[in-house]
Order: sequence, then C-alpha cells, then structure tokens
Amino acid sequence: MSFFSVIIPLYNKEKYVLKTITSVLQQSFQNFDIVIVDDGSTDQSLALVKSLNNDKITVIQQENQGASIARNTAIAASNGSYIATLDADDIWDKNHLLELKKCINTCPEAILFCTNYNIKRHDGFITKSKFNFEYDNSCLIINDFFKANIINFIPTSSSVAFKKQDFLKVNGYNTTLRTGQDIDLWIKFGLIGKIAFNPKITMLYNFFDQSSLSNRDYNEDRYLLINNYKNEAQNNASLKKYLDINRYALVIRYKLLDQPIDAKKAKQDIDFKNLNYKQKVLVNCPTSILIGLKKLHSFLIKNNIYLSAFK
Repeated sequence: MSFFSVIIPLYNKEKYVLKTITSVLQQSFQNFDIVIVDDGSTDQSLALVKSLNNDKITVIQQENQGASIARNTAIAASNGSYIATLDADDIWDKNHLLELKKCINTCPEAILFCTNYNIKRHDGFITKSKFNFEYDNSCLIINDFFKANIINFIPTSSSVAFKKQDFLKVNGYNTTLRTGQDIDLWIKFGLIGKIAFNPKITMLYNFFDQSSLSNRDYNEDRYLLINNYKNEAQNNASLKKYLDINRYALVIRYKLLDQPIDAKKAKQDIDFKNLNYKQKVLVNCPTSILIGLKKLHSFLIKNNIYLSAFK
C-alpha cells in the first residue's frame, strides 16, 4: 500500500498532461501511486498517458460522464493511505507530497490537509494566493475555515489530501453538479472536521477565469450548490458570509449574461453586511458598466496587473 494515491481526472488535456504527470513522478517523496481516469477524451490525452508505461500509473477509461464521476471512480479504485488530488493541467513542485505529509504528521486531528500555492494568470504572470487569516511558516489548524476561505480558496483540487474513509463519510463528489464539485466537497469537510494548512507553496494553479461566460448553463448548478447549505448557514455566521460572497459572484455572472431575473433571485438571499464596500458597489452596477469593468480587468491581467474585489 502506498502512502498517497494521486488522483487525476483526465479530459482533453493533451497540452498539459505530460508535464502534470512528470511533476508527480519527480516528487522527492516517492511513496505514492497514480490513478488516472480518462473521461472519454477525444484528443491525444489518453495515448500520451499510456506512452509513459510506468508501474506507478493505473489508467481507467470511461465514457464521458463528468469530472465528479471521474474523481469518484479514481478514488474508489485507490488503495493509498491518503488521497492527493491533482487536475491534469496543474503542476506540483518536487516537495509537494513531502509537505503534505508534513502537514498530516503535524496536524493528525484534521480531515483535510492543504498546501499553499501560486496562481498562473497567463504565461509569464504568476500571483500569490491570498487568504483571510494570519499564518507564518508552520503547519496549523485553521480556526475559522469558512471565514478564512473568502478570498482565494484555501483547498483546491490540486493542493489537498484526505483519507478515503473521510471522503466517503461526506458522500464524495456531488455527481449532480457540473461545476463547483470541489467547492461542495470543501464545504462538507469544513462542516464535519478540522482543516489543516501548510504555508509552504508547492503547487502552480493554472487559473481559468472564474468569471468566464462560457458554460452559462452551469450557473444553475452554482445556484444550487450555494443554496444546498442554507440550513447549515442559519447557525453558522462564517458559512453564511462565505456563501454570500459566492452569491455576489453569481449575481455578477448573471448580470454580465443579461439575466436580470436570475440576478435578482440570487441577490435577494445576500446579507449585505457580508460584502465590502467595493462588492456592494459592483453588485448594484448596471450591466453596461460591469461589461466595461470586465474588459478593463482582462486588459490589466494581460499587462500583468491583477486587481480583485477584496482590495
């Protein structure tokens, strides 16, 4: 049995997948195996993975069913003491698994273990992640996970580890969601146990614009995800704030798509005390102004300047 089973869902990532897998194979901590589930790729992704012919790698093929089912399938087939998840277009530093193990050893009472990461906005432009809590260089238990998680996500689908039995305890990835399955999983972990964090940066997150207007139909899933936890938020002020920040982001998406009825529906559940001044202004902006601001935001990123609603 390996200490880690590295779980990689794969769908049409031929430009990235070899670099991703190479970053795993080059880990300084070598007690791991890799389970890859190809979710019906139509490019050369699967052929590239099979060309590696490495004993550490198990490849499972399935018809295209979505990321949630691919991840659940991979984890069901795993036998490592801990599951370490990785997207097929992200990159680990050589010490990633070693630092995860350090976090596990330091905070054994936790059920989710996270390392720090950088964010690739585009080629040549990398920013540091920012979280809403204080930390130094030591692994620690996060005192208020949902409050700490409102700027950048502390856990990501490429920077965490957990035990298989804890994953099964929260019923794994929600297969009814076409997007946000990982966020849903972090919420479920945060509701039942402690979250540990290692401030060491060990991963490069290949960022895809979360405000992208592609997959507009997925906004219904985003709305359902947020509202799945209304009851829990009634007695958890930090969770309510976290959900309201996500509602704010969804309202902006709806308005950019010129869907005023959906925007109003999402907006009515926000407690505006949970938004900062900039967010309150943006959520009440006319669509025409938001479109202009989005274009400006994209222009600034292309010129290596990143601004957010939290500054």
